[in-house]
Amino acid sequence: MDPSDCALICKALGDSNRMQIVRMLSEGEKCACKLLEKFDITQPTLSHHMKILCECGIVSVRKDGKWAYYSLDDEVFGAFGRYIASLGAASVASAHESDECCS
Repeated sequence: MDPSDCALICKALGDSNRMQIVRMLSEGEKCACKLLEKFDITQPTLSHHMKILCECGIVSVRKDGKWAYYSLDDEVFGAFGRYIASLGAASVASAHESDECCS
């Protein structure tokens, strides 16, 4: 995953409502009306949150008539998870290397 793509996802997940939406979608596809029931927000505000989550790639939308159904994009979300995990692995590996320039 490209660092700029990862940054967009991190920015999208920086909002507590969007984090809750992602948590709900981790249980499976949800209609926008079901998501809206769980929040004290307006429909336009939900649309704004969903647009951000879709634009960064971790959420996909499926239209069926006037209804919108949202789900996590498992491929993108998995790549994001692997990228974040690789940062931790790189940190552990570099901690074991000597830093000769500062000696």
